[in-house]
Amino acid sequence: MSTRIAIVGGGYVGIDLATAFDDSADVTLIEPRSHFVHTPAMIRAVVDPSLTERALIPYDKLLTHGRVVQARAVGLDAGGVTLEDGTRIEADLIVVGTGSSNASPFKPDGDDIAGLREANRRAYERLKAAKTVGIIGAGAVGTELAGEIAHAMPDKEITLISDEEALFPKKPDGLGKALARKLRKAGVRLILGQKAENLESTRAPFSGELKLSDGSEHRFDLIFPVLGAKPISGLLEALPDTKTARSGRVEVDPWLRPSPALPNVFALGDVAETGDGMTVVGATRQLVWLKATLKQVMAGRAVEDLLQYAPWGSKAPILIPLGPKRGNSFLGLFTVGNFITRMLKGEDLFIKKYQKMMNRI
Repeated sequence: MSTRIAIVGGGYVGIDLATAFDDSADVTLIEPRSHFVHTPAMIRAVVDPSLTERALIPYDKLLTHGRVVQARAVGLDAGGVTLEDGTRIEADLIVVGTGSSNASPFKPDGDDIAGLREANRRAYERLKAAKTVGIIGAGAVGTELAGEIAHAMPDKEITLISDEEALFPKKPDGLGKALARKLRKAGVRLILGQKAENLESTRAPFSGELKLSDGSEHRFDLIFPVLGAKPISGLLEALPDTKTARSGRVEVDPWLRPSPALPNVFALGDVAETGDGMTVVGATRQLVWLKATLKQVMAGRAVEDLLQYAPWGSKAPILIPLGPKRGNSFLGLFTVGNFITRMLKGEDLFIKKYQKMMNRI
């Protein structure tokens, strides 16, 4: 009898893991959305809405042998997963990768794909009409958004605001300095070390006046709040003896298990406090480890006898395109510029990779 694997969450973790075991296990992927949301492409879709449908990829062709169940998981135990309608998905191994939420129009509100399409359309129309644009938050999404707008709509007056004193302060100085230099050259104004104190919304674009922590006031025709991802952790927090870190992510043991009472339940990606950042690159490293671990568990090995997970630490790569032609990336040992960033991510944003993984091309 094939090992039954239930995967909760159809984001980057879920689709990769499901396809990896589609031929060797009885896989069920549980996901309430009808489409996979490729977030990096949704950032560029704000300036090029023709990308929206390529960034929203249906799940219907993902698996050949396994199945995708469009439903919300509301509980899990050692024997499987319980869905919102009371249905049970029995499983021998359970992986939770419920990911994180982010502001509109980069991720949907819950499972509302139609709403995300509409949010993307509205953001594009409002951006076209705007002269002044404020972006609050200079993480990967905010910085990339500033670069995309500067490239596609160079007539806009763009201001990128961060409460950090530098861009990407946890990375080598060269990365943040190079990105800041290129943004300024593209006409983007940077306000660093200042916090926005009167945000009308943290979840969707709006227009109006911002007051910063230094007392200055700034008015924008359009403001994008991009204050970081929030883990979707409720399912894991309900498990016995779990602990939630200050980040909102659920703590896991050295084998990525969130609950001592449930040794066959694993968690990874944005929802799990693994020691990695909340990035696709971080999840990729966890996936490589978990695939190898689950194969050995399926072969009869005890989890505790296997290698523990080792996070990236300070050497985690990050790719930051500023539109399709410019950008900088940290590759673990050194920082690279426009050409390599463009070839690795900026030109295509991995759209073809995920279209292929989802069996759409």
